[in-house]
This record gives sequence, C-alpha cells and structure tokens, in this order.
Amino acid sequence: MAPKVLISDKLSERAVQIFKDRGCDVDFMPEVGKDKEKLAEIIGQYDGLAIRSATKATEKIIAAATNLKVIGRAGIGVDNVDIPAATAKGIIVMNTPFGNAITTAEHAIAMMFSVARQVPAADASTQAGKWEKSRFMGTEITSKTLGLIGCGNIGSIVAERAIGLKMKVVAFDPFLSPERAVQLGVEKVELEELFKRADFITLHTPLTDKTRNIIDGDAIATMKDGVYIINCARGGLVDEVALRAALDSGKVAGAGFDVFTEEPAKENVLFGAPNLVCTPHLGASTDEAQENVALQVAEQMSDYLLNGAVTNALNMPSISAEEAPRLAPFVKLAEQLGSFAGQATETGLKGIRIEYEGDVAEMNVKALTAAAVTGVLKPLLQTVNMVSAPAMAKERGIQIEEVRRERQGAYENYIRLSVITERQERSVAGTVFADGKPRVIQIKGINMEAELGENMLYVTNEDKPGFIGQLGMILGNAGVNIATFNLGRMTAGDEAICLVEVDGEVSEDVTAQIEAISQVKQAKVLKFA
Repeated sequence: MAPKVLISDKLSERAVQIFKDRGCDVDFMPEVGKDKEKLAEIIGQYDGLAIRSATKATEKIIAAATNLKVIGRAGIGVDNVDIPAATAKGIIVMNTPFGNAITTAEHAIAMMFSVARQVPAADASTQAGKWEKSRFMGTEITSKTLGLIGCGNIGSIVAERAIGLKMKVVAFDPFLSPERAVQLGVEKVELEELFKRADFITLHTPLTDKTRNIIDGDAIATMKDGVYIINCARGGLVDEVALRAALDSGKVAGAGFDVFTEEPAKENVLFGAPNLVCTPHLGASTDEAQENVALQVAEQMSDYLLNGAVTNALNMPSISAEEAPRLAPFVKLAEQLGSFAGQATETGLKGIRIEYEGDVAEMNVKALTAAAVTGVLKPLLQTVNMVSAPAMAKERGIQIEEVRRERQGAYENYIRLSVITERQERSVAGTVFADGKPRVIQIKGINMEAELGENMLYVTNEDKPGFIGQLGMILGNAGVNIATFNLGRMTAGDEAICLVEVDGEVSEDVTAQIEAISQVKQAKVLKFA
C-alpha cells in the first residue's frame, strides 16, 4: 500500500506532484493547518505530514497521529513542532535548512536600507500629500560598520552583500574561525566590542538559552548613540521593552523587525515607536524560496517513506536500515562526546578531531563524525542536525579531521574527540561495552568511567581532602540527589575531575556555591538528551 501524505499548509503544485510521481497518496488540504480539531481528527490516517509555519504539530496532534512516521517542515524553523513528543513516538522531524538563506539575507539588507532612509514613513507621508522633505533626513550605509551577531549560512551572505555596499563588517560568532573570517572579509570580535563599534547591528542566530535577549538594556547602553538594530532571525533575541525605551529616547536611531517574541504579533510594545519598520515574518517569503523549500521537503519525505533514506532530520541520524542496529550505540556515543565538549568549550572553535580505534574504525564513520559535530554545535545552534552540522562547521571555517587506526589499547572500540580552540586543545574519549551502553572513559587525559545521564555536574578541581564532603553538603542542602558519582585524577594531589549525575536540575546559585569551594577550578552543568 502506498504511503499517505497530508499537506496541511500551502505548498506549490510542483511539490504536490512530486509526492504523486514518487508513488505517494497525497491529500492537499491547506485549510486544515489552522483547524486543530480537524487536524487531530484526521491525522491518524497518514504516514507523512508536510507543513509550513501555520500548522502546529503539538503534543495533542502527535498523540493522535497513530500511523505518522515523518513530519516535514518546508523551511528551517521548527518552533511549531513538538520535537520531544515526536521523538518519543518514533516520528522523524525533517526540515530544509538551506532553502531560504539568500531570501532571508536579502530581507535583512532591505530592512537596513528602510530604517536608514525611513522609507516606509516617507512613503506614507508623501502619498498623503504632505511632502515633508526636511523631516526624513536619512543615514548613509557606505563606510558604516555593520555588526553581525551570527555569521553562519545567512550571516555570511549578509556580510558579502554589506561588503559590496562598502561597509566594514565585524562579526561575533563563537564558531567562526579566524581563517574563515579572513576568507569572508570580516573582522571577528567579541560581543562587547561589536556593541561598541557597530553603526548597524543585525542578528542571524538561533534562539537558545544563551542567545535569548542577547541584546538587552545593558547591551544597548554600551552601543553607539544612534545605532540601528535589525532582527530577521528569531523573536526573543532582543528585549523588546528595552528596545522600545531606547527608540523613544533616541539612543537607538531605528530598528527593523521581521520577527517578534509572540507571533502573530497583533500587539507589541514596539508598535508605534519612532523609526520602526516591521514586517510579518517575511524573511523567507519570496516565490523562489518558497518553491525551493517545498520541493526539497517533498523529495526528502518521499525518500524516507519509500526507501527509508533519512535527510535533514533533527531527531534521527542519517543511517541506513542495514547498519542501524550495530551503528546506533556508537552514534549516541559520538554525539554525547561532542555534546560534552561543546558544552564545556567557552572559546572560539578552530577545529574538531575525531579518532576512531578498533572495531569502530571499520564502521560508517561519516555518520559518526556528523553525530559528533552535531553534538559540539548544538549548544548554540539548536536546529543543527547530522546532515547540516558538517556544512555549518565548514561555513564557520571549523576544520574537521577524522583519524582511523587499528586497536592499540585495552578497548575493542574507542572514540576520542578533541576540540581545538584559539587558546587550547581539550579531549574526551569513550567506548561502547558489550551491554550496548556508551561510556566516557577519559576527560582531558584523566582516566575514569562514567555513563552520561540527562543532568550532569562536571567539576575540575585540585585533588585535596575536603572537596567531596563540601560538594556533597552543597548538593544535599539544595535538595539535589546524587544518582552516580565518578572521580578521576592525574596523580595524587594533582588535577582531578568529578562527574556527577543528579536527579533534576542544578541551579545557577548552587553552581556558584560549588565554584566557591577553594579546590574547585571550574563547575559546569551539562545536559544530555
């Protein structure tokens, strides 16, 4: 029986035809995407769901999707899909991360021109017959400094366009290597310096815990008087209340916003502010971009439903059905090692080296490397997946090196991941035992054995008496239960590592108390899926 696909948003006729030509039964019902009750009623009939942004694939919808195998998002953003719920039910979530980069970049440039020359307000005034020529004094783009927050696929296109406009471009991106910055013609800077130097600031980064309100009142206070701020990335990157105050005071000369904290934005604190240009999330809204992502998602979903091939999945690695049983635990290990290194790394990345030794060196290491790089990048780029991770690393000039060798040590299989930053090189290694469970067996050259749980506390400390007691007391007083406790050290009295699995989350206050212990050098909370 042919797989059934429901298209619940507006996709092009060519995309619908792709499903049909590939052998899928397809129902094109774009009106269902906005009718939650109707969608929940019929979703159980389908193997695939193709959507844009209007359809909300909530936990309730996914619970009703008794036969659903894949959700395909025509576009990059998957805020409208409950990925954990889909993963728990074995539903693959795909997106098309590269289909609308040029369109979004062009919209950011258009917004920058609009606020610099007050085009929308001048247009409205002129069409009202006022001819207020002296009122709309603009600002030149030429020779100004553009600050990019995020210099990945979209940000690099904006940089290229801005340099063509004779602007100077500075960029903040922890994953942008100095070599890639030189190649792009941008200057890599820290965020604080960007705020001080930029005449225009444009954001091109995902919304994560680290980037939420990355521009807040304190940040705006450090910027130049008369700065312009453009956000065509994600709502929530800018504190809208703080920006409104800065627009009213004149500290910020103008802002262009395509995205908002709450969408649809029927009301917003920014509305009505002076020299504010707003659009209703049009970054990807061109005929070319919409067509590209629609065709891509149709091909990807058809490939999976008919052949089992997985492309651009956010919650499943790209592994063939034949090799999956053997490779799956090593994929998990590789991603955990990458996630460990990514969460523990605080300076700009230059390279990632993955060494495979023993049996694992004979496997599909391309999938393992993709999983490892995904783990490294995911703390800052949450929409990254095993397909897009290598490309995103390449865009940022991060060198990926694979090393394979025969078994040399005590373990039948061994993966060692090293991150090379601008300051140092650090590594973490692991293996998979006969029980199929990944284990960390070495961190920064210190041997230990630990299974990674959902909530981990990673502490580097001096190997001196009293540390363990103080750590246990702090956690106990905070009501944090210890699940597992793992220790390792170089030599007696030398550098040591403590890796603790806890039940529940460790607050910032508790982490600060641990860092205040005299023997402690660093304490970080790590989370693993």
